[in-house]
Amino acid sequence: MSKNWIAPSILSSDFSDLKSDIEIINNSNADLLHVDVMDGNFVPNISFGQGIVKTMHKLSTKPLDVHLMIVNPEKYIDDFCDAGASIISFHLEATNHVHRLIQYIKNKGVKAGVAINPHTPAEMVFEVLDDADLILVMSVNPGFGGQKFIYNSLSKCRRIKDEIVERNLETMIEIDGGVGLQNAEIIKASGVDILVAGNAVFKSENPIATISMLKEAGVGNMQF
Repeated sequence: MSKNWIAPSILSSDFSDLKSDIEIINNSNADLLHVDVMDGNFVPNISFGQGIVKTMHKLSTKPLDVHLMIVNPEKYIDDFCDAGASIISFHLEATNHVHRLIQYIKNKGVKAGVAINPHTPAEMVFEVLDDADLILVMSVNPGFGGQKFIYNSLSKCRRIKDEIVERNLETMIEIDGGVGLQNAEIIKASGVDILVAGNAVFKSENPIATISMLKEAGVGNMQF
């Protein structure tokens, strides 16, 4: 059975009132606070550095789920661990030493995730399923919020989930990009454990209620 976690993405929040938006998440039944770190090189956008993440950690009562969309992620693991990350996911496409980096993150006492872009086949992560704590499947091309969900991502999630189940592993699957109430049920049915939702939460009239609805969507019909 999938875990059914919700991780609102702070990238879609109002940066002029970050404290208030984080407080909304604190008062919700969200499980994580998703933090997209972008460097303007690996993706065509720039977001937060270590200092802002450290401030988020002070404000948030939810564990920080830090997604590094940066080149050479191995250079910055210590900084983001020190900033308070509970989970650090890096991109398979951004480093030549995936297994080594997973182990380094876990040795720091932080959960390690491996992220893959929409064009990367599911099978590329099979070799590290035994080591990673989670696999983050991008369902949009990374870099900007508010993009349309790529539905081919669901078959990728199902292939990864089948492999996890076959090996009797505890590895979780997270999906990020274009997630909302319109597709939460079918995403969960594909074996996804963690839904990252940005605009669906922060642009809604009632973010707390939206988070609850995302958690409740399709729970009785989940296949895994």
